[in-house]
Amino acid sequence: MKLITNSKRITIAALFVLACIPAMAQDLLARQAPIDRKMRTVDTVALKSIIQREQMESPAAELYSEWDNKYAHRATELPDSFRISLRHFCMPTPSRVVTSNFGLRWGRQHKGLDIKVYIGDTIRSAFSGKVRIVNYEGRGYGKYIVIRHPNGLETIYGHLSKQLVEENQVVRAGEVIGLGGNTGRSTGSHLHFETRLCGVALNPALLFDFRNQDVTGDYFIFKKSSYERESAEATRLRGKIGNGRYDRADVKGSNNDDNASKDNSIAQLSYYKVKSGDTLFSISRQRGVSIETLCKLNRISKNASLRLGQIIRFS
Repeated sequence: MKLITNSKRITIAALFVLACIPAMAQDLLARQAPIDRKMRTVDTVALKSIIQREQMESPAAELYSEWDNKYAHRATELPDSFRISLRHFCMPTPSRVVTSNFGLRWGRQHKGLDIKVYIGDTIRSAFSGKVRIVNYEGRGYGKYIVIRHPNGLETIYGHLSKQLVEENQVVRAGEVIGLGGNTGRSTGSHLHFETRLCGVALNPALLFDFRNQDVTGDYFIFKKSSYERESAEATRLRGKIGNGRYDRADVKGSNNDDNASKDNSIAQLSYYKVKSGDTLFSISRQRGVSIETLCKLNRISKNASLRLGQIIRFS
C-alpha cells in the first residue's frame, strides 16, 4: 500500500513538472520578445542606412540607366505618370523675385525659371542628392551645377559666379553649393534654375513657389496627359508679376526666410571627410560655415592640424 502511494506521488510530481514546461517556455519567450523586437529595430535601421547609401551612390537609378559627367541633360523616355516627393526641401535662394518664366521666350524655349540674385549671394541645393556635373558653358549656363536627387529630379543651377562643390560629391538639402553670378549667356545677375525628369525640363513653378518660399505640396504627380495645362496654370499662379519691379529686400529675404528654409531641410547632421590639402579655412568656404562654427561643432581650436580622412561636422 505504501509502495502504491509513493508511485502515485511520483506520477503526480511528474505530471506537475510536465504541466509547468509550457508555462516556463512561455516565460522564456516573453523574456525573449523585447530582445527580438530590439534586434528587428536594429536590423530595420541598418537596412534603411544601407538603402540610403545605395540611393546616394546612384540616385534615382530606376529612372536613369547611366551616370555621366559630360552632358547637362540628355532626354530619355518620360514615364506616363511619376510621383515626385517634395519633402525635405530647401529653397535654393531666399529671393522671391521671378524675372523670367518657363516656356517660350524671344522665339525659343526657356527651360527654367530666372530668379533674381546678386553676385555672391548664397545658392543652396534644393534636395539631398549627388552632384553630377560642375562645369562652364560660355554660350549658355556659364558656371553651372547639376545635381541628381533620389526623388527622380535633376536640378540645374546656372550663371553662378563660383561653384563650391565637386562632381560626385554627396550633398544635403540646404547645403551651400555656389554663389550667384552673371556668367555665360546672361544679361544681369540671376539664378537660372531648372528641374528635369529623365532629362526633360519641367516647369519649376509646378514644384516651387519662390514668391512664398515654399514647395507646392508634399509631392507632385507628373502626368503626360495633363502636364501642359498644369504648367500654364503654375506660371499664372507662381510666375513673374507685372513688369518685374522689386526691391533689395525681396531678393535678399530676411532671417525668417532663411530659417524657414532650414526648418524644411533634412533634420540631419552633416559631415565632411578631410582630403589632402584641406584646412579649416578651405572647408569653411566650401561648406559655407564660419571657422568658429567648425571649431565649436568639433571641439577643436583654430590652429588644430587636420588628419587625412578625419570626419569634420559642419552642421
